[in-house]
Amino acid sequence: MSYLSHARATLALGLPLIGSHLAQMALHVTDTVLLGWYGVNELAAVVLATSTFFVVFILGAGFAQAVLPMVASAVGRGDETQVRRDTRMGMWLSIGYGVLIYPIFWWSEALLLALGQRPEVASLGQDFLRIAGLGMIPALLVMVIKNYLAALERTQVVLWVTLAAVGVNLVLAYALIFGHWGAPELGVRGAALASVFVQSLTFVLLAIYAGWLPELRHFHLFQRFWRPDWQALAQVFRLGWPIGVTSLAESGLFQATALMMGWIGTVELAAHGITMEVAALSFMVHLGLSNAATVRAGRADGAGDGQGLRDAAKVAIALSVAFGAVMVALFLTFPVQIISLFLDESKPQSSEIIAFGVILLAMAALFQMADAMQVMALGLLRAIKDTKVPMMAAAVSYWGIGIPCGYYLAFHAGLGGIGLWAGLVIGLVFAAVTMMWRFWHRVR
Repeated sequence: MSYLSHARATLALGLPLIGSHLAQMALHVTDTVLLGWYGVNELAAVVLATSTFFVVFILGAGFAQAVLPMVASAVGRGDETQVRRDTRMGMWLSIGYGVLIYPIFWWSEALLLALGQRPEVASLGQDFLRIAGLGMIPALLVMVIKNYLAALERTQVVLWVTLAAVGVNLVLAYALIFGHWGAPELGVRGAALASVFVQSLTFVLLAIYAGWLPELRHFHLFQRFWRPDWQALAQVFRLGWPIGVTSLAESGLFQATALMMGWIGTVELAAHGITMEVAALSFMVHLGLSNAATVRAGRADGAGDGQGLRDAAKVAIALSVAFGAVMVALFLTFPVQIISLFLDESKPQSSEIIAFGVILLAMAALFQMADAMQVMALGLLRAIKDTKVPMMAAAVSYWGIGIPCGYYLAFHAGLGGIGLWAGLVIGLVFAAVTMMWRFWHRVR
């Protein structure tokens, strides 16, 4: 295949995945906005509770993410039986994980109080998590089916189902939070019920598509689902748990930075939150391209096509770099306009938030390429089933280098919030260089 053909194939896979990632973010934004209208304590509780849910979710999602390269590789080999085995055991592991971690949500008030949260916020957070925790299993199963379909290059349906979920969540959460249209007024519990319903509905729709679409029936995805397949389960577990830990290390880097930014000041924390939202939107594009690269490179690896694997990797990296360059230009050219989108400029301290946000957006421009390259390298390494060394590289880069550097620069070198973001840049650069070297060394 020519480089142009690789680019077309990568974009055909990646664009719907990018759209679905952005739509997934919209689910979180919807709940945040609605509860912001409902009450301050409710908003604070759900922001805290959803962060807790996400940390637990991201660890368990490693098994779902392992399905993507494993299925892609099996398709490349023409092994349809292994496609079914790997996906089915990915679902088994997701269900088992969801059952094991539910007690964390049931007794979450004690955990939140131990972290120094106010009693009323901790109580509301537990009300949310006791219901929302029931959605952990369908949420993880959705991830498994999404990755199964992506590996089979069926990404359009993932986009449309996710977009539909955003609409259903908006209507249902609005009714249950505020008590409109004859529904009971449930506040945070209404938001949790809406989330569980939407996650369950999404799984049912994707499962019906994956199991009964004529073009996919020959995989017999749900055939004898109740029967254990210990060999496949062990393979998915071995590949999946390091992916979960790697994702946890990266998300923990940003969570810890936000916590330390709160020690510096309210204005700095507000500017940090806005800038991170902007950076996260950009990151979703790189993540979608990385998912597409995992599929393309995984299929080539399964087929034993070393040249195709390297060419697919080069094209995916080039696309990610090109988009990153555009975002760097936007961040540096229109920083005030971008930050102002998130603020009412007539309110007190808005000008201070904008001024500090402009500086942070320049720092975000610095780590755009590094963030793009580390997530692309992770996707490519997963394609060749290399997850344990990247896990160790992530832990060292983010927690051995990024966090200590950020803390020192912020609180000992006197750079404040800028120092914290410099730590992010250093950690991400180290991770990008290490993981890219690892990938090209493996496939040289």
